[in-house]
Amino acid sequence: MPMPAIEIERLIKTAIPDAEVQLTALVNDDDHWAATVVSESFRGLSRVKQHQMVNAAFGDRLGGELHALQLTTRTP
Repeated sequence: MPMPAIEIERLIKTAIPDAEVQLTALVNDDDHWAATVVSESFRGLSRVKQHQMVNAAFGDRLGGELHALQLTTRTP
């Protein structure tokens, strides 16, 4: 089952409360998304660590229910 944008944003904001999230559908199937996530909590972390924080928000749903998520992360 695909994951709608509102659920993706909810999961990210639950894990990273100060996150600003912008989502773009890469394909119109709720399965392939691009996300830009901006958070102060990323400050001082490598890009890998930032992406790991976002990916952790999805648990085992990433790669299954959410097939693809292209990430861009940065600090404000």
